[in-house]
Amino acid sequence: MQISYVSSLLHNSQVSKYHETHDKSNIKAAKVSVSIITSHIRPSRCGTIAFVCIVAFIFTIFFHKKENMAHLFEPLTVRGITLRNRIGVSPMCMYSYSDGFSNDWQVIHLGARAAGGAGLVISEATAVEPRGRITPFDVGLWSDAHIESLARMTRVVKSNGAVAGVQLAHAGRKASTARPWENGKPILPDNPQGWSVIGPSPLAFNEEFSIPHELSLAEIKEVQESFRLATRRALAAGFEWLELHAAHGYLIHSFYSPLSNQRTDQYGESFENRIRFLLETVQTVRLEWPEHLPLTVRISGTDWVDGGWSMTDSVELARRLKAEGVDLIDCSSGGNAAQAKIPVGPGYQVPISEAVKRGANILTATVGLITDPLQADEIIRNGQADVVLLGREMLRNPYWALHAAQALKQAASVPPQYLRAF
Repeated sequence: MQISYVSSLLHNSQVSKYHETHDKSNIKAAKVSVSIITSHIRPSRCGTIAFVCIVAFIFTIFFHKKENMAHLFEPLTVRGITLRNRIGVSPMCMYSYSDGFSNDWQVIHLGARAAGGAGLVISEATAVEPRGRITPFDVGLWSDAHIESLARMTRVVKSNGAVAGVQLAHAGRKASTARPWENGKPILPDNPQGWSVIGPSPLAFNEEFSIPHELSLAEIKEVQESFRLATRRALAAGFEWLELHAAHGYLIHSFYSPLSNQRTDQYGESFENRIRFLLETVQTVRLEWPEHLPLTVRISGTDWVDGGWSMTDSVELARRLKAEGVDLIDCSSGGNAAQAKIPVGPGYQVPISEAVKRGANILTATVGLITDPLQADEIIRNGQADVVLLGREMLRNPYWALHAAQALKQAASVPPQYLRAF
C-alpha cells in the first residue's frame, strides 16, 4: 500500500510543477530518499500513516526551498541600485566611433536592448586612454569631452527602465588592431593608424603582434590614474554600474596571468604580486565611485592552458576583490593564450561563475552561449549565478527579455507603444 501511495505522490501536481521548469534533480533525490525509507519500513496498522507523513516531510525538504529561490525575473538589488530582472546585455565592442566619442549607433544599439526589457545594459569596453583601445574605432572616456555624448546614451537606457553600466578597459598588449570585419589583425606602430602597446612584460600575444613596452613602476601608477579619471567621467555621464575589464588577455588580465607576466618586482612572480595591479586599480577606482553604486569586475576564470590562470586562482582572487568592496564578479574565460583549446558550448562558462559564487560567497554574472529562456532561468534558480549576460543572442534579438518573460510566464516590461505585439 505504501508503494502505491508513493507512486501517486511522485506524479502529483507539485512534482509536475517542477517538471515544467525542467528541474528534475530534486525529484530524483526525493525518489531515492523514499526508496531508502521504503526498504526499512515494515507494513503495520499504523505504518501507512507514518509512511505518508515521512514522504510528505521529504517533499517539503526538497521543494520548499526551491520555491523561495530567485528566478530570472526576480529583481536584484546591489547596493543602492535595483535591476528589474537578472538579464543583462554583455559588453560587446561595436568598433564604430571616431576619436572615442559615442554616437547615434551606440544610442540606438543599447537603447533598443533597454526597451527590449533587459535589466542591465553594459556598454562596450570603454578605453581609459587612447593606447588602451582595441581598435582605432573604440569608444573612450580618456577626456572630459567624451562625457556628454555618453550621457545622451545613458539617458536613453535609463528612460527605458534599464540600469546603465560601463566597462572601463585597457587593451594592453592586445591593443592597436583592425576591426574584425577588416581582418582584425594587429596594426603595427609604423602604420599611421597604429601605436605602441604596453604590458607587464615584453611578451607579444602571438607572432603577429608587436612586443609590448614593459611598464615601469611609475607608468603603472599613470595607467591606474587613467582608470580613476575615467571613473569620475563615467559618474558624470550618468552610469550607475561600473565594471572593470580584467579579462580576455587585456592589460589587467595580462598582469595576473603567469602566461604573460614575467616580472620579478612587486607586480610579478607570486600570486599576491600578480594580482596587485588589479587590487590597486580597484582601490583607485573606489576613490571616485560612490558607495551606493555597484562596482564589479569581469575576469577570465581560466586561461584554458596548463600552467596558466586557473579556476582555483579565480576563487581566491574573488575573495580578495570582495574584501576591497567589489560587489559582483562577471565570469568569462580565456583570451590570454592564442594556443588555448576552449571547450565552447552552450553555457560552457557557467561552472566558473558557480565556483566563484560558492567559493568566495560573492554575487556573480555568467556569460557565454546562453540563448534559451529556460536555460537562463535554471542558472539563476540553481544558484549558479545571480545575473545572466547575453551577447550574440541580444544582437540577434534585442527583445529577448520580453520573449523570455512570455516563455516563462512572467510579467514583461513591454513598452506601451509595443503592447499590441505582445
